[in-house]
Amino acid sequence: MHHDDCLAHNPGNMHPESAQRLRAVLEALNGVSGIEKLPAPLATLEQIGRAHDLEYWQSVLDAEPGEGRVMLDEDTFLSPGSVNAALRGSGAICFALDQVYAARAGNAFCATRPPGHHSEAGKAMGFCLLNHVAIAARHAQAVHHADKVAILDFDVHHGNGTQAIFENDSSVLYVSSHQDPLYPGTGQADETGCGNVLNLPLPPQSGSAEFRNAWANLGLPALHAFSPDLVVISAGFDGHESDPLAQLNLQCDDYLWITREICNYARQACDNRVVSILEGGYNLEALGPCARIHVEALVEALA
Repeated sequence: MHHDDCLAHNPGNMHPESAQRLRAVLEALNGVSGIEKLPAPLATLEQIGRAHDLEYWQSVLDAEPGEGRVMLDEDTFLSPGSVNAALRGSGAICFALDQVYAARAGNAFCATRPPGHHSEAGKAMGFCLLNHVAIAARHAQAVHHADKVAILDFDVHHGNGTQAIFENDSSVLYVSSHQDPLYPGTGQADETGCGNVLNLPLPPQSGSAEFRNAWANLGLPALHAFSPDLVVISAGFDGHESDPLAQLNLQCDDYLWITREICNYARQACDNRVVSILEGGYNLEALGPCARIHVEALVEALA
């Protein structure tokens, strides 16, 4: 899922969350066999309101400038086109879920921006305006009657917004591996919500072994024990060793490994229902290949 509206959001020429990120991903996905590229619709107010305070979203609509930029926090900006870019991201993942549940797609990846997992119910932060995975989980429950949804997040930054939205909701499992310490400063192992949150903090300079051990010994067993009807992935590729915003040492093969492990579970337990959306990744030379290998693993899972 993609829409060119996602290229219009412009937080500034020096901002790491640039349209070039998405262009790098789209270019890398050219030639991947077994995928169908579909246009992302705009999310509806009903979809947004299941995860966000509509008063908050109205304030974003009111703040979008006709020209230039408006600062929402020190990292998060609005430009002309930012609202539609965010709406396409949330619309993409909801539409992807509809396709998967209707068996018109086996699984899906949403190539959109800006990212979403830092956005809380009533607050934009960390480059994020709408929490796409939270909106998707609520959409799956409201429209497709999903009983339990697992959100798996391997972005290098903790998804504080996702955790905050669901930490008192036992119908949603949230598992996050991330560097600690690092922005936004949340995601400690003792943050467990109502027993539905599992944080896997990794110290700086952690690499493949630490990442895979955390998921193999803790994250994936939690997924199996929870037994969800659907898996939603916050797919951030900024844990790669070359990323400028963090200090983990992951390789593209680590994203292949974790995607395969997630898909192996989904094949056995939830009819292959996996929907993924792009979060972080700020080194263009690494982002494209990592996203491609992630999508290739999603396709491979359906063979």
